Amino acid sequence: MDLYHYVGPPEIAERATGQPHGTPIRTPQDVIRWAKQSGQPPGAVIVTFVIDSDGELRIADRHSEHVACAGSRAVWSAGEMTFDVQATTATALAVSNQSTGYCPEPESWPAVEAALRRAGFDPPAGFNPACVFRLCPMCGVKNLVKGGEFECGACGAELPTEYNCQH
Repeated sequence: MDLYHYVGPPEIAERATGQPHGTPIRTPQDVIRWAKQSGQPPGAVIVTFVIDSDGELRIADRHSEHVACAGSRAVWSAGEMTFDVQATTATALAVSNQSTGYCPEPESWPAVEAALRRAGFDPPAGFNPACVFRLCPMCGVKNLVKGGEFECGACGAELPTEYNCQH
């Protein structure tokens, strides 16, 4: 498995320069602390996450960019994660690889699972949803493949079945 490099719009990467990186998560208490500091109410908290190039889980507000969370570095995986955060406990409920900035394949799950286990979480069974990204060879648009239909949503061209999002 290779690292994923940022493939999103350059202007987003430029805006991310100088922003704080995501918070490293080494224990469930780190998630609880982050949730309190960022004003999240108890219950389900959805975050932006990356598994950085060192294999560490980092989280940020759901509305932040993955490239900012990663400090503009390459990642092992990226997407959204849902935690159940209470006063003294945090549980990982769900994870998706939905990141159009890095376009990680579902095969990046082992990196997520390992990082969650190192941080003291029981990981869910896998990505839900498991996103599949492809670049259209005709028009260059980035596509999220839905329902197993490898067809470009912009021009209707057939999308490759092999991963092609990294440059």
